[in-house]
Parts: sequence; structure tokens; C-alpha cells
Amino acid sequence: MPPASPPAPTSAAEVAEGQTAVGYLPAESTALVAYLATRLGKPVLVEGPAGVGKTELAKALAHYLGRELVRLQCYEGLDEAKALYEWNYRKQLLRIQAHGGDAGWSEVQEDIFGEEFLLARPLMTAIASEHPVVLLIDEIDKTDQEFEAMLLEVLSDFQISIPELGRVESRTHPVVLLTSNNSRELTEALKRRCLYLWLDYPCLEHELAIVRLHTPELSETVARRELDLKKPPSIAESIDWARALLLLGAHDIDSATFMETMSVIVKHRTDMDVVAERVGLKLGATADAV
Repeated sequence: MPPASPPAPTSAAEVAEGQTAVGYLPAESTALVAYLATRLGKPVLVEGPAGVGKTELAKALAHYLGRELVRLQCYEGLDEAKALYEWNYRKQLLRIQAHGGDAGWSEVQEDIFGEEFLLARPLMTAIASEHPVVLLIDEIDKTDQEFEAMLLEVLSDFQISIPELGRVESRTHPVVLLTSNNSRELTEALKRRCLYLWLDYPCLEHELAIVRLHTPELSETVARRELDLKKPPSIAESIDWARALLLLGAHDIDSATFMETMSVIVKHRTDMDVVAERVGLKLGATADAV
């Protein structure tokens, strides 16, 4: 049996302190929305560009609340069977074969549509869980509006209707976070039912605070970048870069060190040229010489 979850937080400040303790440094608005989600029981729609910590927010909230994280990773073409449940057809076929040809269909049907033949997918797992969980529906914007409509029905009452078995109702109330990279406009019906949080790239001071939280040994001479990049480094990439600098024993960041470690945070060729120019180097000339 999993350990008992800690009591629900009593303030946004308590949430901020708890998330910081598990390695996630939330802004005030983030802590407030997370607190309201735990108290009001409403889903949270978290939108923003890729790499700003939307998924990590759900992971940190689950860690802080002492709950299991159930994750549904969305993708184009995701259907109800992969999100809710599906039947184990191979196991059903074996049971039918075991009955032989003498059994009637009504007898076989009652036998093969039991819970032992049911494959629970993330949404059903979260709803049927005996213990409170955090449900992360990641990148909901990759699905279509039909999937959104199905999701609204599930999240409105936290129950699933299975024609062969009946209704599966939520035993506990999950904390639900939906993330979106804002690649398409989500329906107003979904937004109305959710608390809303926009996460953007943090300001420089906040990002440095996050990096220092994960790499406290890092020198104060961490580079402060103001680069116009096609794909700005994510927070996770900034942390990886800081850890790489520590492993290399770098006490300062000169041009040579920056160029050696640049691939940790720069993932587009055009951005490499921008970075190279800003630090006084020309990658093109270097590549020609190789």
C-alpha cells in the first residue's frame, strides 16, 4: 500500500515552498494556480512554448503531494481506446477457444467481458485508482476537437461508461493538468472548465535561480545570455549546460569553453551562427577548415 498522501496545502506560499523543496522553483502565479487546483478540484490548462517547465510542473506537484503521476502523452491520431481502455482481444480469443463449440454466445459473452480482460489506459487508470493521483494530459493541442469533446465528458464527472460492464466512477479526485504548446487554438468549452496558466520563458534572474537550485556549486560567473535564437534553450537544457560546465571544471566561460559546450543548449544550425557571431567566432570558417 502506498504511503498516505500529506494533507492538502493551505496556501499558495505552502505550495511554493513544497515545490521548491522537490526541485521546482515556481513563480507566484504558478504556485497560486497549483494551490487552487488542489482545493477547487478543477483541471489546470498550462499553455506556453516548449521547454518552459509545463511537464515538470506536473511531476513536481505529484512529488510534493506524495501522489503517483499518471501521464497520457498525446499525439496526432490518439483515440479513445489508447486513452481510456480497450479489451484484451487475444486473451478473449483464447477464452472463447477454451469454451469449445458447445457454449452459447450469451454464456461466452458474459465470460469474456469481465474486468480481467480489460486493459486500462491512463484516463481510466487515474479515475479508477484507489489512491489520489496527479493526472498529466501532455500536449493536448496535438489531438483533435473530437478527442477534446470526449475528454470533457470524462473530466466533467470523473467517470467512464463501459457498455459491457457499466459505469466506472472515480474513487478519488485526481489533480489534473493539461499542457499545450499552443500549436492550435483549443476549444472554448475546454478552457471554460479549466483554471488557466500561461508559462513563458522565465526572466533571466528567475532562470538563474532555477539553475542554481539544481547546481548550487556553480560559480556566479554563469553566462547571462541575450541571444535572439530560433529555439531558446529550455530550462532543462540550461540546467544540463550548468552541469556540463561543472564536470569540465569551468570557473569562467570564455569563448573556447562556450564553443565546446554550446551543443548542449543550441540545437539549430542557424542559432549556432548567431551564437558564434555574438562570441566573436565564425563557425562557417571553422567548418571549411575541417
